Amino acid sequence: MEMLLPLLGFVVVGTVTPGPNNFMVLASGANWGLARTMPHVLGISLGFPVMIIAAGFGIGIAFNAVPALEPILKCAAFAYVLWLAWKLARAGRPQGRYGAGRPLTLLQAAAFQWVNPKAWALVFSAIPLFTTAGGNNVVEIGLIALLFGLVCLPNCVAWGLFGQSVADFLADDRRRRVFNIAMAVLLVLSVLPTLIFGNTSRGGAKSRFHSAVSVA
Repeated sequence: MEMLLPLLGFVVVGTVTPGPNNFMVLASGANWGLARTMPHVLGISLGFPVMIIAAGFGIGIAFNAVPALEPILKCAAFAYVLWLAWKLARAGRPQGRYGAGRPLTLLQAAAFQWVNPKAWALVFSAIPLFTTAGGNNVVEIGLIALLFGLVCLPNCVAWGLFGQSVADFLADDRRRRVFNIAMAVLLVLSVLPTLIFGNTSRGGAKSRFHSAVSVA
């Protein structure tokens, strides 16, 4: 329990700071409003904890056994982010229920966590930092997943509301176009630090991560 407050602080900072999820929810809120963005929000809030649990109880072992999996995942992640950025940059004014483009569904947003470089960076940091070799890893990993899920929900709602608040300003097609292109660029830029510097910065963390999952 002495780790609860530090863990909560880590979760809040990791969740609130700009990243692919937040930029996508912001853009979705601006283009389609919070109500239509809620499946996207729920997908993040449910999908990321599921990813943490899965990583904590097996995927880390796979990465340890087959190191080539990580660069493959990183390339796939970057390609998918580029595709999402392209879709976002081309998103037009909503036209009824099915306009030019649409928000991510719950399942799409949940699946995106698996190719979200920031999400993997948080997993590779949180599990080794907040699990102990002699502790109950089921409880510890479960707590990490629970806190991320609980914090992701209001955080994503706030980003979506912020996006919705600027929707009137974006009523002009030119402004909307500039905004969407800017969000697309920020989405790509938000993953570059993790992709470029991830191996160096997480080397020690990954070693502890593999030690943690080996006793889980």
